[in-house]
Amino acid sequence: MVTPPSRAELIDHLVRTGIAGQVDTPRQNNLKHYQRLVEGDPYHQFGLSFAHEWSFGEVLALMSKRCGVVADENYLWGIDTIDPDRTVDALEAVAERMAEAARNRERILLATGHPRNLLETYQGWKRVLTANGCQVVTAAAGHSYEIEGEHPPKTRVLTWREDVALVTDGQQPRHSHHPFAMQAILADLTARGEPWPQLVIADHGFAGAAAQAGINVVGFADSNDPALFLGEHEGKLHTTVPLDDGYLTDDYRPLSDYVLSRAGLT
Repeated sequence: MVTPPSRAELIDHLVRTGIAGQVDTPRQNNLKHYQRLVEGDPYHQFGLSFAHEWSFGEVLALMSKRCGVVADENYLWGIDTIDPDRTVDALEAVAERMAEAARNRERILLATGHPRNLLETYQGWKRVLTANGCQVVTAAAGHSYEIEGEHPPKTRVLTWREDVALVTDGQQPRHSHHPFAMQAILADLTARGEPWPQLVIADHGFAGAAAQAGINVVGFADSNDPALFLGEHEGKLHTTVPLDDGYLTDDYRPLSDYVLSRAGLT
């Protein structure tokens, strides 16, 4: 068995890879996305609505506090940051919630809008949680919807890979911010008279739509995706983990091992 990293070793790994610390997501992209969220762009809201009418300055201040981006509004271009201590603090909160799910043999649902990057991490957590008595919830396989503003193919199809939800274009897995697939999952469960999950582990619109529906959610979010952080601040998400979400599976393995070790689920 691989020995999980210590907290200090994990922080070193996060900074060395760029998952946290100085990240590849540029400052100008972060600020553009914050502005689009403030303007009410659904693509950047991830299916969430907010009780507070957030200003750009408030979003930046919250992202500095929760994620660790540079707080200076006059810093407009260049490298931005994610505080690795905040990343690990959030991962420890995820571990506590996963341990609770295992103790109580909860119904769980896992889904990702970053299938090329995070799918295998979620699949690994699913295997461990089900081995500890959790029940995986799946629904609405094959549900499709059309999206705007992208090159063809524009159809997205809800697919399950080892009980983890993602969307494809009919053939290939696709990156997705939209909440529509999670909304379809919950609608299908309701129509079939089946209970909703008690815990959702997800990102992007999958996480946002589940949180908006009132489900307990732990999620990953990059520094240019403020919606889940705002949702956590308003009490709709249990935990949002700040990290660069564009890396390969092997880069996330120490992070995954750390969470499972903290949860007592190795």
